Amino acid sequence: MSKYIFKIIKNASLDKMKEAVNTVHERSGMSKRKIFNDMLHCTRKYGAGYYDYQIFAFYNLTEAQRATFMTRLISKKFNTFMNDYDYAHYLENKDEFNKLYKEYIGRDFIQFQEASKEEVREFCKKHPVMFCKMQDLECGHGCERIKTADYKSFDELYAYLKKQDFCILEENIEQHPAVQKLYPNAVNSMRFITVLDKQGEPHLLYIVQKMGLGGSIIDNNCLFAPVDPETGIIEYPAHSGDTLKGIIYTEHPDTHVKIQGYQIPFVREAVKMVLEAAKITPQIRYVGWDVATTPKGPAIIEGNTYCAHDFWQLPPHTPDGIGILPEIKKYVPEFFEGKIK
Repeated sequence: MSKYIFKIIKNASLDKMKEAVNTVHERSGMSKRKIFNDMLHCTRKYGAGYYDYQIFAFYNLTEAQRATFMTRLISKKFNTFMNDYDYAHYLENKDEFNKLYKEYIGRDFIQFQEASKEEVREFCKKHPVMFCKMQDLECGHGCERIKTADYKSFDELYAYLKKQDFCILEENIEQHPAVQKLYPNAVNSMRFITVLDKQGEPHLLYIVQKMGLGGSIIDNNCLFAPVDPETGIIEYPAHSGDTLKGIIYTEHPDTHVKIQGYQIPFVREAVKMVLEAAKITPQIRYVGWDVATTPKGPAIIEGNTYCAHDFWQLPPHTPDGIGILPEIKKYVPEFFEGKIK
């Protein structure tokens, strides 16, 4: 670990670190020298970068509380421990994913690069609104929602699809009215975090409801809030998708829907779905699933083989100041048998 810590410190941006120190100073009132020294202490002891220190509000936590957080270093180690990345392509490549997890995606699709022009023509006739994806990009990058009526002819549309080099064309997801109400311009998906234990049994760690914002057609880096897996109720106010900003939303700024206490439908069904899907590629034991809620039930959008560690341990959503490590230890105790700090 000491070599990795040295690498973090060596590659750290002094300007960004100063910015983090200044932000923490404004939020906490602590002296900048004390913050700087405490940041270095948390890096050495917990593998926490200066961003971890800021977003998890380590300055407000005891040593015992800090030890419960999955920090940048522990997240890197856990991803490597849990996932055999020789098998990651089954989830990361959109065409392979749609084939393998077809039972759970709940929508029509066509592999654009393999289909004939006539097959694409028929697909476009059937689905006048499509969601188009690149091969192996994540977080909505390169995605487009396309209306066939916006093009003068099919040939013009087909030429554009070829130019963009899309991999998959999908039927546009119809969102459940209750989720549409939160934000109408994007599919507001839930992120489910699952792990497989040593025996290959799946377990749910966490759920957040993501929401689009400000005209975005995707929900990434906008807003999110934790969801109770039993009741489907949003448990806390939402947090900004950019976790560094630390903005809290009691209502959605675009739709003015009150967030805490809002009921999301089909959550139990979605939990059952992701736990089943988690067993399909057992070499990838730690997955973040994006799941849409349709009028007919849940539909998996994609599975992410590298899970961000920040958005499920934030201060507004952890009033007891306890991170996710105790929950992970229930299901993957073998990870903690080695020295991870």
